[in-house]
Amino acid sequence: MMATLPTVEAGVSQKVSSKPPFYRVLWVQVLVAMLAALVLGYLRPEQAVAMKPLGDAFIRAISMIITLIIFCTVVTGIAGMQSLKKVGRVGGLALIYFEVVSTLALLIGLVVGTVVHPGSGFNVNVATLDAKSVAEYAGQAKAQSVAEFLVHIIPNTMVDAFAKGDILEVVFVALLFGFALSAAGQARVKPLINLIDALSHAVFGVANILMKFAPIGAFGAMAYTVGKYGLGSLGPLARLMGTFWLTSVLFVVIVLGAVAWAARFNLFRFLAYIKEEILLVLAVSSSETAIPTLMAKLERLGCSKSLVGLVVPTGYTFNTDGTSLYMTMAALFVAQATNTHLTLTQQLTIFAVAILTSKGASGVQGASFIALVGTLSVVPTIPVAGMALILGIDRFLSMFRAVVNMIGNGVATLVLARWEGELGVEALRRNLAQ
Repeated sequence: MMATLPTVEAGVSQKVSSKPPFYRVLWVQVLVAMLAALVLGYLRPEQAVAMKPLGDAFIRAISMIITLIIFCTVVTGIAGMQSLKKVGRVGGLALIYFEVVSTLALLIGLVVGTVVHPGSGFNVNVATLDAKSVAEYAGQAKAQSVAEFLVHIIPNTMVDAFAKGDILEVVFVALLFGFALSAAGQARVKPLINLIDALSHAVFGVANILMKFAPIGAFGAMAYTVGKYGLGSLGPLARLMGTFWLTSVLFVVIVLGAVAWAARFNLFRFLAYIKEEILLVLAVSSSETAIPTLMAKLERLGCSKSLVGLVVPTGYTFNTDGTSLYMTMAALFVAQATNTHLTLTQQLTIFAVAILTSKGASGVQGASFIALVGTLSVVPTIPVAGMALILGIDRFLSMFRAVVNMIGNGVATLVLARWEGELGVEALRRNLAQ
């Protein structure tokens, strides 16, 4: 049984005979909300900061349904597959792809940080830094071994996975359910599969409703960011921000563009296709808010439900390209700003540790910052207190981190669907053109 993923009205509704007025298009509404937030944050900072609950409420509302969406999609997708060998093959190929691309992103961040030297000239005295501002994040940061990471995938209870909202744990539970239902035979478990499929329609209906409030959430999040930190505060750290933003754009255009070209689809058409998700993620600085609509849009392009359900959720943990770029570049920035000389061995140590710590930095706000603190803790030469330098602008950096993470997972899904023969070149081009 392969039920079609319910459409999400935010940019995923079926094509109608006449286009809606431009002011009813989601990406236009989100863009207008972001511009309004920038104006309010610049002119009325205190009032803009007070808008924070709007953004927080929207993010929490979307996060509330993500685990159910993933569970229902993965379970019904696997249960309806004719061969479980495909699940293992897709999962294996996905992990290999994730590791190669995210490791390349770490390496690019290291090279750019070494060549550009965004932290040079700061000459910061570590003793003058506010170490207390980083202490909270340092308490949450913990470098995990491979064994600890693998054990963490298994939740204490099935309910616990949903209660914590841990995407990887939910995927693990969903895989077990999907395999069990598939092995039991369609006739025996068909009522349960139908029930879960019906639940997925209901959950996507909830997503449909919530996405109508995306412009309000985008307004609140962006207004808070600009009002809290102010555009003027970006001046001293403009070099780091500009370097990271430009590197992120070039990574998407060149690296992901080359991957898309090899898979024979146009990256820029795909970016236009998910423009609503890009603007939303930019505004709220969290890639998780795009999961419902991204999954629905990918299936609409022709990717199978099971493949989308496997690749997108796991990609949010293992394929964090934007986070990878950020971690190595920001680590070198802190070292350069505090005049800390790093040997080649120490730089390679940061690179090796980041390969593991970056895997835990999914779409949640602040997760990448926490992961970086944990990475720096492994190299005592770099003062962790130096992270206080970028704490104020981390929100601006996280905007591009989250967008690159989301785009990377969308590209990965299309590439794997092409490898599996689910998507024909002409069909994909035609769907993207529409």
